[in-house]
Amino acid sequence: MENMIQIANHLSISQHQVERVLSLTQEGNTIPFIARYRKDVTGNLDEVVIKAIIDLDKSLTALRDRKATVLAKIEEQGKLTDTLRQAIESAEKLTDVEELYLPYKEKRRTKAMIAREAGLFPLARLILQNLPNLEKEAENFINETFKTPKDALQGAVDILVEALSEDARLRSWTYNEIWANSQIVSQVKDETLDDKKIFEIYYDFSEAIAKMQGYRTLALNRGESLGVLKVGFHHHTDTMLALYATRFKEKNRYIDDVIQQALKKKVLPAMERRVRSELTETAEDGAIALFSENLRNLLLIPPLKGKIVLGFDPAFRTGAKLAVVDKTGKLLTTQVIYPVAPASPAKIAQAKTELLALVEEYAVEIIAIGNGTASRESEAFVADLLKDVKGVSYVIVNESGASVYSASELARQEFPDLTVEKRSAISIARRLQDPLAELVKIDPKSIGVGQYQHDVSQKKLTENLDFVVDMVVNQVGVNINTASSALLSHVSGLNKTISENIVKYREENGEIKSRSEIKKVPRLGSKAFEQAAGFLRIPNGEHFLDNTGVHPESYAAVEKLLHQLEISQLDDAAKAKLNAVKPQELAQDLEIGPETLKDIIADLLKPGRDLRDSFAAPALRQDVLDIKDLYIGQQLEGTVRNVVDFGAFVDIGLHDDGLIHISQMSKTFVNHPSQLVSVGDIVTVWVSKIDLEREKINLSLVAPRESQ
Repeated sequence: MENMIQIANHLSISQHQVERVLSLTQEGNTIPFIARYRKDVTGNLDEVVIKAIIDLDKSLTALRDRKATVLAKIEEQGKLTDTLRQAIESAEKLTDVEELYLPYKEKRRTKAMIAREAGLFPLARLILQNLPNLEKEAENFINETFKTPKDALQGAVDILVEALSEDARLRSWTYNEIWANSQIVSQVKDETLDDKKIFEIYYDFSEAIAKMQGYRTLALNRGESLGVLKVGFHHHTDTMLALYATRFKEKNRYIDDVIQQALKKKVLPAMERRVRSELTETAEDGAIALFSENLRNLLLIPPLKGKIVLGFDPAFRTGAKLAVVDKTGKLLTTQVIYPVAPASPAKIAQAKTELLALVEEYAVEIIAIGNGTASRESEAFVADLLKDVKGVSYVIVNESGASVYSASELARQEFPDLTVEKRSAISIARRLQDPLAELVKIDPKSIGVGQYQHDVSQKKLTENLDFVVDMVVNQVGVNINTASSALLSHVSGLNKTISENIVKYREENGEIKSRSEIKKVPRLGSKAFEQAAGFLRIPNGEHFLDNTGVHPESYAAVEKLLHQLEISQLDDAAKAKLNAVKPQELAQDLEIGPETLKDIIADLLKPGRDLRDSFAAPALRQDVLDIKDLYIGQQLEGTVRNVVDFGAFVDIGLHDDGLIHISQMSKTFVNHPSQLVSVGDIVTVWVSKIDLEREKINLSLVAPRESQ
């Protein structure tokens, strides 16, 4: 109950909504199923909020369990006061619980422990009382472990250092002081390890902790791990020491030593680790959220339906690998040509003849060129070729991850007789035809639409990216008769085994003709069918609803709806009647919820609709740009390839994408680039800076006259 109240307050939703989501989850329902088919139960919560409820419940449960463990262990020691209990129970973070538990935590033998065991605690009290002749008093505490007065006094100091450094209020103040007034700093440690000067701006860098941006935190972490940078802090140490001194009524050189050691050797290093950890966690969460949003937009790029595509995987020495696929993605042929240097002029001329022959023989409509090595040279070759060919365009396709797929077990199963490079050409072609169906075959981390993805928690990154893929696949829906097992495995309720069984069932029995037939697939039980059926599409199936998002559990309600509205076919008159329906009034008669009825009507108005049709289609080209042809202020069209914290990278037809820095995105303040652009967007940009030597282009979303 306590969890539900906290979650509801945190997400600004009702406690009832939280309760229903957690109940549905415990019953074995998936997030996509709950979001799509239980809207009336949850109050129309989407996948993101549902996942947040589940994640928060897990973290709050873990926090509650840890509090119970800590309270029990302190109570066993007989040291649990009402004040301490209240502080632990009210803590909102695990780190705060651990800070409170620190003085009572079992730890390895410390210098302070040894000193206490040797009976030096009374000497520590004498230091606090600032008795004169402490060195003389210390003679009374000499023993086998502490053989001189100096040793005994050092042992007493160790006791006081540990006690002071474990003071929860003092540690909390130090932590807050660092966040409020300290700076994180970095200097170059070994410049020779940074030959490309990637970390040059951090060679002499400082920033207030509270103002640190996530991508800078991750850059510092990477530079430090590579040995390029030395990262540290700048604190207002005098202020801290003065505050620590107020804890003592008396002053002497031993107390000064206690304060110095407690702050500099114990508390500061611990708080620095905590702050670095929290900065990193915040940066990772931001990077993962951005990667997730970029991935979602990439997966939602519309398919180029009904086009015969030639995939072109460029290379210099080993030749370009070509693959022609038909309108459904079926492989027609593969070939290798040598269109660019170091190939001889004769071989390049032969490549032109061979490519033209392929285009004519298979009626190729679009050439999809991978954007890797030799891409710019291959693009120039293709653009020159197409000047004499009507009706054929080309497009640059982001090939990130294509090599990962082509070397995978899945690719070997699909094309056992082809080389890795030819599989890559097929992937590039299919990636244009149906980005979602092809990209799900690749580990999302390899797709290349993030920042510092290898520097964040890989477990957390994988979980979030898998969630995005699952969400998009189920929002779009899957044709059960053409989908690969890789795509099917992302459908709600299905796993790898069931997905492979579906493909095997198709191969043995032919096309699946109805959703009810899906129940015949081995290992696909009633619960899996319930979770998956609504997301599986069967074009030209036995029941027209089988190609919609209407769940089989609602078929009877649809038939009743059509009967009441006297609809026999979905013509314009029928659509007018459906548009006039008031869900709140009619839902009760149909024994379904109003939100379910709204979705049913939307599906009937556009049966077989594709969510991706509302997004911008890939930009096709027929000519190529050269960086030498550009000029400041030139207006261009481009495709957003990646969005990062400091800007967006845009493909304008050059070898490398141009950068729109966040400062060049609007005349007004922009909090984050994702507010204005998304991966896959077609944007109008203006050239703002040209670096011919480094072949770098800076772009602007603001027209030159607007920026003045």
